[in-house]
Amino acid sequence: MRWMQWLPILAMACAAGFAHAQGGAWKPSRNVEVIVQSAAGGSSDRSARVTQRILASIPAFPNVSVNNKPGAGGMLALHYLNQHAGDAHFIVTLSTTVLTNHLLGLSPLNFRHFSPLAILLREYPVFVTRADSPITSARDLVERLRKDPSSVSFAYATARGNHNHVMIGLLIKAAGGDPRRAKAIVYNAGGEATTAMLGGHIDVGVVAPANVVPLIASGKVRVLGIAAPQRQGGAFAAAPTLREQGINAVYFSWRGFMGPKGLSPAQMAFWDQAFAQLVKAPEWKQDVERNAWAEDFMNSAQTLRHLESETESMQKLLAELGVLVR
Repeated sequence: MRWMQWLPILAMACAAGFAHAQGGAWKPSRNVEVIVQSAAGGSSDRSARVTQRILASIPAFPNVSVNNKPGAGGMLALHYLNQHAGDAHFIVTLSTTVLTNHLLGLSPLNFRHFSPLAILLREYPVFVTRADSPITSARDLVERLRKDPSSVSFAYATARGNHNHVMIGLLIKAAGGDPRRAKAIVYNAGGEATTAMLGGHIDVGVVAPANVVPLIASGKVRVLGIAAPQRQGGAFAAAPTLREQGINAVYFSWRGFMGPKGLSPAQMAFWDQAFAQLVKAPEWKQDVERNAWAEDFMNSAQTLRHLESETESMQKLLAELGVLVR
């Protein structure tokens, strides 16, 4: 069924769900602002924009806009959201940086200062080089790191200690090196990190798969390995996993949304219904496939439990990698 034909069905389903949620006690009365913690072009931005398009199609939403607020590893966006306590017209992209920034002492804020709303997807980091790079595989990369961890430069986004940075540390650790010796440069968005790699300023990019799908098709990049448990489909069908190259590094990030602190039960119920309907939309499923994401929907209660569990796991992992400072 085509997307436009499907819209009336989505509208009716949402209307029924929203009416059930707290008796329809809350729904947006003005523009809903989707705040992105990174610059345009990265995975957070892509997920925010497809979310915007789908939510804007639902009658319960008067209007939906995207506001990119990159900088300080996502802190500018979070401080902005913090100015709108109790107002469910503002939501922000959610990723592992909300945990790692706090654990690394880079931010006084963590998810407990906000209202976690949903996790929508997961994605596996990918290691890429230029097509003409002398680095030919993940095994080759590990050998180079084994000889000298600082001999290879890495580009990643958007904050120190995040999932991409963790992957760099895991690879250096697999090579028997010290992750603290990594030559890793952080950028404001995955697109910027990819551009730095393509321009020859950086040896290896550690990015979201979607950042390099068109570059794979054009033959401009070489995929060294993807941190998935098994080979992926689509553009990555021929891309080897790190595991199959003898590197025990399976890891994924997750992406979703948070609201400001102090949201009411009715507001939380509204967003539970909205996101539950969003992930059923054909356009969402098409974007999941297009961006090499994996579906992984959790509602607000499940997301809160997941974040609590992930905090413990991430704390142990960062300590093992030698980057935990407190």
